[in-house]
Amino acid sequence: MNILNAFIGQAQRRPHAAAIIQLRQDENGLFNEEVRCSYLALLEEARQLAANLQAQVGMQAQVGIVMGNTPEWVLADIALQLADLTEVPVPLAFSGEQAAFLLQNCRLVLTDAAGAQRLAEWQATGTELPSAILPLRLGATPHHAEPARLHPADGAQDGVIKIIHTSGTTSQPKGVMIRRHGLDALVASLWQLAQPDDYQRYLNLVPLSLLIEQVTALYMPLTSGGAVVMPPDDMPPLGHPGVTAVQRLEVIHAARPSAMTLTPALVEALAERAVSHGDRPGLMPALFGREHAPLLAAGGAPVDAEVLQRLNALNIPVYQGYGLSENSSVATWNARGANRIGTVGKPLPHVEVKIADDGELCLRSSSLFAGYSSEDPSSCAIDDEGWLHTGDLATQDADGFISIIGRKKTLIITANGRNISPEWLESAYRTVPGVQQAIVYGDGQQFLGGLFVVDDMREAPAIRQAIAAYARDHLNEIEFIPDPVLVPHSAEIMARLFTVTGRPRRNAVNAFLDQLETVTA
Repeated sequence: MNILNAFIGQAQRRPHAAAIIQLRQDENGLFNEEVRCSYLALLEEARQLAANLQAQVGMQAQVGIVMGNTPEWVLADIALQLADLTEVPVPLAFSGEQAAFLLQNCRLVLTDAAGAQRLAEWQATGTELPSAILPLRLGATPHHAEPARLHPADGAQDGVIKIIHTSGTTSQPKGVMIRRHGLDALVASLWQLAQPDDYQRYLNLVPLSLLIEQVTALYMPLTSGGAVVMPPDDMPPLGHPGVTAVQRLEVIHAARPSAMTLTPALVEALAERAVSHGDRPGLMPALFGREHAPLLAAGGAPVDAEVLQRLNALNIPVYQGYGLSENSSVATWNARGANRIGTVGKPLPHVEVKIADDGELCLRSSSLFAGYSSEDPSSCAIDDEGWLHTGDLATQDADGFISIIGRKKTLIITANGRNISPEWLESAYRTVPGVQQAIVYGDGQQFLGGLFVVDDMREAPAIRQAIAAYARDHLNEIEFIPDPVLVPHSAEIMARLFTVTGRPRRNAVNAFLDQLETVTA
């Protein structure tokens, strides 16, 4: 399967079908939708943009994307593939220094309105960025025949088509080079587990700078004749500082999605809303604006099994998976008919797995990356037999389901010699009422420590009691946190301590605690 050819085929078979649908919110807060682009219009405009890009920068050059979750992102992604150019997405949440690092080899930067504003903010801090910037607006280019000067990419030839930057142990993100055939293999494998109508209306809530969202929001719908449903232009995605999952539940209802990829926080918010609905009829329409639950996938961080069980009992299955950019995103996934809650599913059809003697999960597949454009101590290695050493600790049961139990490099070894993987423990503590996020630490210490982001500091005494009660009822004495540190939820704290996907920035914890102690003193 070739993603680009599959999209072109859909445009030929269903030229007037909606490719991009965008929600609008009126002054009363009500949502309506607008078809922003048909398949044929998107293909024609992408071809013209691709020809213009080739004329400006040639072929196989790097081009940055600094955009929000907008239709212009879709246009840019398709055009860069048509032009055989390497896409370098820049998360808007990154600092100016990080953005400059990502864009240093880019010949051109494509922006939308949100991206142009962010570029201006970075430049105002003295950050030097590429001078060649091209603002895009979908629909601004008249539709004509395919430009004669476009030299379309040869899908039969492999090559690097994206450089995805992920957080490492330093301030400079590591660049993962994604192969054309690697993405093709991944999407083909996902289609072996999905049904043809699953992606007819995919709701895009997660930043498109994440590779998994590019796969599920763009390539799965556009290779099957479906549409990507996008939020209003001025609505920031999940992971943006200050945005909570509960704030996006009304968008889900209005969008009537057939598929979504959820963050752990959004899974928990859906579960709370479902429980509050009680035994009244009409749960699915109340949550999703439709009679049946959409295909819901979750990843990025562990989701508490009790939350998943609660939703599953209401006929709202959430299929948890696991992946990493080095495998072009997804590697294992629970699926219909093979959903074992508490695991991250079985390997995709094109993926082999093995558990090393030290418990590390190793992968071998046709969607592995082409290497790093910038190295980091957290970089994964591929051994002589082609196995990618992920750095994640895992188990595999007799039926082939994988469970992730922690990271080799985040493993906590207490002063008493006990080994603890913090990831699953953090997931457990997040179920305590009033707790939004948790970071567990304590390497070399006698007792574990925990930093808890809470909804309301006025409830701090009650939340402390709830944390202790939960540990007493559900955890062993080693996992008990005797002196939890509580901090209020705020955009500043979330940006400092967590990535846009909700992963803890563990290297930032000590400095944060030191500053907290100084302020308290």
